[in-house]
Amino acid sequence: MAEEKKLNLGALTALVISSMIGAGIFNLISDMASQASPGSIIIGWIVTGLGMGSLAFSFRNLSEKRPDLDAGIYSYAKAGFGDYMGFNSAWGYWISAFLGNVAFGTLTFSALGYFFDLFGNGQNIYSIIGASITLWTIHYVTVKGAHSASIVNFIVTVAKIIPIVLFILCVIFAFKVDIFSLNYWGTGSGEFELQSVVTQVKNTMLTTVWVFIGVEGAIIYSARAKRAKDIGKATLIAFVSVLLLYALVTILSFGIMAQSELSELPKPSMAYVLESVIGKPGAIIINIGVIISIIGCWLATTMYAGEVPYQASQTKNFPKFFSKVNEHGAPTSALLVTNILIQIFLFSFLINDSAYNFMYSLSSSAILLPYALIAFFQVKLSLQEEKGTENRIKNIVLGLIASIFILWVTYASGMEYILLTMMLFAAGLFVFIWVQKENGRKIFAKQEWIFAAIILALFLLCIYQIATGAIDLQTI
Repeated sequence: MAEEKKLNLGALTALVISSMIGAGIFNLISDMASQASPGSIIIGWIVTGLGMGSLAFSFRNLSEKRPDLDAGIYSYAKAGFGDYMGFNSAWGYWISAFLGNVAFGTLTFSALGYFFDLFGNGQNIYSIIGASITLWTIHYVTVKGAHSASIVNFIVTVAKIIPIVLFILCVIFAFKVDIFSLNYWGTGSGEFELQSVVTQVKNTMLTTVWVFIGVEGAIIYSARAKRAKDIGKATLIAFVSVLLLYALVTILSFGIMAQSELSELPKPSMAYVLESVIGKPGAIIINIGVIISIIGCWLATTMYAGEVPYQASQTKNFPKFFSKVNEHGAPTSALLVTNILIQIFLFSFLINDSAYNFMYSLSSSAILLPYALIAFFQVKLSLQEEKGTENRIKNIVLGLIASIFILWVTYASGMEYILLTMMLFAAGLFVFIWVQKENGRKIFAKQEWIFAAIILALFLLCIYQIATGAIDLQTI
C-alpha cells in the first residue's frame, strides 16, 4: 500500500470551511426570514456564535489535551462515557452526514432547475436520476483517498467563496435602512417583546446548527493531519470566517427586501435577492455558485461519512466490515454503505413536500447528541484536572456554555424531530449489539441499558404518533 499523504493546515481549514459552506448558506435567507425578524436574527446569531464558538473551542482544547483520541469526535464520547455512548456518537454523526447529503441533492437540482426546466424544483424523478449520478461520481473521487479528494475540495472551496463575497458587496451598496428597520422586531406592536423575540430566536436554532455542521471536520481527520497543532487552528479559523459570512448574508438581505418577501423566495433564495439588485446575471452567478458549493460540501461530507464508521471500526465500536480500505487508504466499505443509504433516501424527493427542509432538520437533530457528548466531555475532563491547571476555569466555562447551548437547541428543535431522530438511534441499537457480540463484550455496562430503554420508549412513541397522524411525514 502506498504511503498515505497527510493533510496540512490549508487542506484541513478548506475541508472544514467547505463542509460548512454548502447547501445551507444559499437558502439561509428565506429559511431564517420564515422564522424571525431582523432584530431576532441578530440575537440568534449572537447566541449561535457563543454556543457553537464554545463548542469549537472545546474541540480545540480536547484535541490538544487528548491527542491520543484521534479517531474522531466519537472517541471523546467513548473515553468519557463508555462504549454505548461512543457508539451513539459515531452513529448519530454518520446519520447526520448522509441525511445532509440527501438535502444537498435536492438543493443542487433545484439550482439546476433555474437553467433546465427538466429538474423543476429539485424534487422529481429527473432530479433523483441526476443526484444519483452525482452521488456515485463523488463516490469515485473519495475512494481515491483523502489527499486526492482534499485537493479537489480546496479548489472548490475557493471557487464557491467568490459568489458569496460578490453577493455581500452588492447588497452592502444596495442596502436600504428604511427596509431593514421595517418591523425590526417582528412583533404586533412593532416594539421589543421578550416572549415573541425568544420564540423567534428558538425557531431559528435548527437552521443555525445545520449551517455549522462540519465545524468538527478537522477533528474527524485528526489521525490524517500532518501536525496535531493544526487541528485546533483549522477549526477556529474556519468557524470565525464562516460565522462572519453567515451573519452578513442574512442580516444585510433584510435591507434589500421585507421579511415577508424574503420568506417566500424560491430555493436558493440568495439567487433571487441578488437578482433583485443586479438583475438576471445575479441569479445566474449564485445558482452556479450553489452547484459548485454543494458539490464541494457533498464531497467533504462524504469523506466524513466514510471516515467516522471506519475509525469507529478500527477501535471496535463499529462492525469490522467497515474497516476495509483500498490502496489509497480510503475506507471503501464505509463509503459504499453510506452512499447506498443516501441513494435509498434520495427517493424522499417524491414523498415529502419539502425534502430539503425535512432532511436538513433531521440531519441537524441527529448531530445534537454527538455535539452534546463533546461538550459534556469538555466539562468532565476540565473538572478532573488539578486546581491551578492553566485555563482550567476557562475550559469549564466553555464546556458549560456549549452544553447549555446544545440542550437549548434540542428543546428548540421540537418534539417531532426528537422522536424521528430516536427512530434512527433505535435502529442503531441492533448494530451496537452486533458489535459487542462480534468483539466478545458484554452488551451493556453499568447503567447504559437505561439510556437504551429511553431510546426504545421514544421510538415506540414516534411509531404511535405517525400511526395516529400526529406526525405527518409528508408535510413536517
